[in-house]
Amino acid sequence: MKISGAVIALFAALWLLWNWNSIIGQARVAAAYGAHVTCSCRYIQGRDMASCATDKEKGMEIVRLSDDPENKRVYASVPFLAEAVAERRGAFGCMQLNAAEIEAL
Repeated sequence: MKISGAVIALFAALWLLWNWNSIIGQARVAAAYGAHVTCSCRYIQGRDMASCATDKEKGMEIVRLSDDPENKRVYASVPFLAEAVAERRGAFGCMQLNAAEIEAL
């Protein structure tokens, strides 16, 4: 008995719709975690980005990281789903920027 591709696509779409809030939430957490940990690694420990990339937890391969050495910021994103920015702020260490601060960049 064959299941048609349309039925499989329908079930996949329904599953995605049902779990969308959870998927977005996990993407936001992953981006925020990646930005914060990498900012600490880069601008507190003084390691390079290649070394900091090894600190990613299992399952975080989809999180993309980049840095802005001039402003001591790390940008993290889960493509099409979430983004986060962490910035070194003196003695406070690395802090997450809120949505308004990210928009102003």
